[in-house]
Amino acid sequence: MNRNFERPISLGLVIASRAFFSPEPCAQAREDVLKQMNLLGISCITLPFDATANGAIQSVDDATKYASFFKEHRGTLDGLVIVCPNFGDEIAIAELINRTDLKIPILLAACNDEIEAVDVHSRRDAFCGKISIANNFWQCGIPFTETTEHTMDLDKVAFGKDLDRFSRTCRTVRGIRGARVGAIGARTGPFQTMRYSEKLLQNSGITVQTVDLSEMMAAANEIRDEAPELLSVMKRISEYGFIPPHITKEQITVQAKWTLAVNRWIEENECDTSAIQCWRSLQDNFGCATCVTMSMMGEDLSPSACEVDVMGAVSMFALTLASAAPAAILDWNNNYGRVTDKCVCTHCGNFPASFIGEKPEISELDVLGEVIGRAKCFGAVKGKVQAGDMTYFRISSDDQNGTLKAYIGDGLFTDDPFGMDGGIAVTQVAKLRKLMQFVTQNGFEHHVAMVRGHHADALYEAVTRYLRIPTYHHNGEIEPIPTLPSLV
Repeated sequence: MNRNFERPISLGLVIASRAFFSPEPCAQAREDVLKQMNLLGISCITLPFDATANGAIQSVDDATKYASFFKEHRGTLDGLVIVCPNFGDEIAIAELINRTDLKIPILLAACNDEIEAVDVHSRRDAFCGKISIANNFWQCGIPFTETTEHTMDLDKVAFGKDLDRFSRTCRTVRGIRGARVGAIGARTGPFQTMRYSEKLLQNSGITVQTVDLSEMMAAANEIRDEAPELLSVMKRISEYGFIPPHITKEQITVQAKWTLAVNRWIEENECDTSAIQCWRSLQDNFGCATCVTMSMMGEDLSPSACEVDVMGAVSMFALTLASAAPAAILDWNNNYGRVTDKCVCTHCGNFPASFIGEKPEISELDVLGEVIGRAKCFGAVKGKVQAGDMTYFRISSDDQNGTLKAYIGDGLFTDDPFGMDGGIAVTQVAKLRKLMQFVTQNGFEHHVAMVRGHHADALYEAVTRYLRIPTYHHNGEIEPIPTLPSLV
C-alpha cells in the first residue's frame, strides 16, 4: 500500500465566532462537523472546547493559541476546516492562518440563518461574515475552498459531500507535494512525445529518481528460484488473473523475478509512482513484459506508467490520490465508428484488475509478440473495462513557457463492443472533438490517465488552487472572475 494511504486524512477544525453574537450555535457547529468527519473516517485535530470561550476563535489571543497548537501538528495536518456559525471575527481568522504558515488547503463554511430566528438575540449573519473572512484571505494571498452553497446546514448530506471532496483535495495536495517518481530505464527511443522537464517537476516539489534498466535486470537475475519472496510473487501472479495453459512455469518465474526486483527498488527509493521502459529491451534481454508488474502496483495504489512516461505517472498518481482507487495509463487510440462523442482508449496490458472491473487474462503482448516471438512477451494483462463513471487527467511540462499544465474531465466507460486485443476501454466524453482540439493545439501527449468514478472537481481544486498548475476543466463552468490571489 502506498504510504499516502497508510494514515487517514487529518483536518484541523476552527469555529469562527464574534463575541457579541449568540454563542449557542458554536457548540452545535462543532458537534455537527465532528460527526461528519467521523462518518468519513477523517481524523480531527482541534483544541478542547474549553480552551477558548465557546470553543471558538473570537480574538487574536485565541488565534495565537490555535496557531501554536496547529504548528505542533505540522507533520500530520492536511487541511483546515473553518466554520462560521455566526458572523465570525475576520481579523482573528486571518491572523490564525498567517501565524500557522502551514500552506495547506482551507475549507471555509458558513451556517444558515433561520427565517423565523433573526431577532437580535438569534441572528447569525454568517452569510455576510463569510464574505468578510474571504476578503481578508484575498488581501493576504490565502487560497481557500468554497462549499457548494454559500451557507449550509452542517448536519446535512450536502455538507458531508463537500467535506469528503475537500478531504480528497487535501490528500492530493499532500501527496503531490514531495512526491517521488521512479524512472526505470531510458525513454523509449521512438517516442519523443514522452520527453519532459525534470526541473519543472522539481520546482513543483516532485523528485524524479532514475535507474538504468540493466541494473534492474541484473538485480532480477540475482534472485534465487527458491527465494520465499519470489514464490510469494509467483503465487500472486497466478491468482491475479487467468493464465492460459500454454504459459510455462519458467515464464511466470522470469516475470516474478522482474516484479520483485522492481518492487524492491520502488520501496528502497520511497517512490510513490513510477514509469518503466516497457519495450523492447526488457523482452530482448530478459524475456518478459512488465505489464502485470505495473498492473499490480496500480492495484496497490502505487501506479506505474509504461514507456517511461513520467508525466503520465504523475497524472496517474494524482488521480489515485483524489479517488483512493487504482488508476491506469491509456492511449487516446481509436475513433468509435462515426459516433462523435465516443472513442477507444487502449494499452497493451497494464490496467489494474479492479480498473478493468473483473479478473483479467494474463498472457503475451500481442503486437510485439508477433514481431519478436511471444515466448519473450509474457506478462500482458488483458481485458475490456466494464461500464461506469470515469475521470481522465493529464499533466504535462511546457518547457517553452516554463510551467506545468494539465487538463481534466469526467466521462463514462461504456459497454459497447470493440474487437481489439489488449486492454480496451470504450469511452464517452461530451464534446470530445473540443477536447481533442485542446489536446492537439496545446502540445499534450497521446497518453492519458484514467480512474473509475467521478473525481474531477476534487482534483481540479487541488491542482489549480493549491498547486497553482494551469488546468483546463473540460466539464467545468467558466469562472466569472478567472483569477487567483497572489501568494505572499
